[in-house]
Amino acid sequence: MHSPFPFNGMLTFAFLSSLLLAGVGLRARIGFFQRFLVPSCLIGGLLGLVLMHAGMSTLDAATLEAFAYHFFNISFISVGLTAGAENDNHRKQVQKLQGPAWMALMQGLTFPLQAVLGGSLTLLLGWLGLQLFPTFGFLVPLGFNEGPGQALSIGTVWEGAGFSDAATIGLTFAAIGYFFAFFVGVPLVNRGIRKGRATFGPRSLPREVLTGFYKADDVKESAGSLTIHSGNADTLAFQAALVGCVYGMTYLLISAMGGLLPADVSKILWGFFFFFGLGVALLVKWILSRTGVQYLVDAGVQRRITGWSVDYLMVATVAAIQLKIVWDYLLPISLMALVNGILTTVMVVYLGRRLRVYSLERTAAIYGVVTGTVSCGLLLLRIVDPDFKTPVAYEIAVMNVFSLPVVGGCTLLVNGPLWWGWPLWMAILVFIGIMGGVLILMTLMGLLNGASAAEPVGAASK
Repeated sequence: MHSPFPFNGMLTFAFLSSLLLAGVGLRARIGFFQRFLVPSCLIGGLLGLVLMHAGMSTLDAATLEAFAYHFFNISFISVGLTAGAENDNHRKQVQKLQGPAWMALMQGLTFPLQAVLGGSLTLLLGWLGLQLFPTFGFLVPLGFNEGPGQALSIGTVWEGAGFSDAATIGLTFAAIGYFFAFFVGVPLVNRGIRKGRATFGPRSLPREVLTGFYKADDVKESAGSLTIHSGNADTLAFQAALVGCVYGMTYLLISAMGGLLPADVSKILWGFFFFFGLGVALLVKWILSRTGVQYLVDAGVQRRITGWSVDYLMVATVAAIQLKIVWDYLLPISLMALVNGILTTVMVVYLGRRLRVYSLERTAAIYGVVTGTVSCGLLLLRIVDPDFKTPVAYEIAVMNVFSLPVVGGCTLLVNGPLWWGWPLWMAILVFIGIMGGVLILMTLMGLLNGASAAEPVGAASK
């Protein structure tokens, strides 16, 4: 029987929803997942990967990648609409900016490190006879440091430039980064707690954090506030409409820009839809502020939209990985992921231990960010600071502003061999120079000698 209406898009959404719900159930039941705080979206994505390769789903990887691409764009637009909404309690605790600056510069240090390692291994393997696309190794920082969305977007653009299967390889690196974040990050954080490095002392995680469920009588955090009267329009519909409007404006902007540029350049613009979407969202937020109606954008609901899109993004990302392609590139993927994972861990732990204030909290947070996403950083932070008594959770938000020049610039520079014809060795030297510049800046700011921020609030009472 054939339906008179197209169902392809909604059936894909139903498939991803089923995987996410299955992940939520498995997280609540299996102690292994709880011990390492593996998020339900990753569990569901792995289940989807199995179903896809067992032939139990008629969906193809391209469809899932398309969904992941759009969810990624939505997450950036929602972040842009939320920008500027600050937690006053945490803001009062941040007496200096060294904490966010340290984490931002750590991200600015690990991105070029991962690019240097990936690029150098690409050269080494080529010298040994395994010829890879010049930007193959640069998918490591895109997957580890930036997350699955950037790896997918830029990888898809590189496929148009002749790099076959770049999107799948990038998604694979992103998935491996998640494994480092949780299966290496969680034991490291627990070890730090046992050594007494937690500012407010060790405490077992609440049941709801481990299982992922609240009980009926638990006190629950508010998801947001109504800004539109229900007799007019539902607040969730209004907040989603803002995101949708910005999405449409971004589409028109890129279409107009593409019409003025050569065809090959215009294709590249679509890979940076998230960047333009963030810019348009910030512009819309500024206009609303200037007209005095910025209060209509509720930060709580927008954060839920961001989280919703990231969860679906991750499910689709992992499920879309094509194992045959991973097998074909098993040696370079394994080698680059292992070397980058180990050296990134060593760098973050070494520099984190040099901090005098909130050392373990900041190390946990930034480690999750540079191997996974900001959400991973918050999960690791919650192990050592379950009540968010330190200002580190707020500092992660502020960090994004500080890190944008370096990390955003690096995200553009990975395209150097394709856009400007750089030889790979030249691109590697550029990233080495960036690492040197970041280290000099950290030294000048006193971020390498223990002077990282104000004294911990309440620590004296321990």
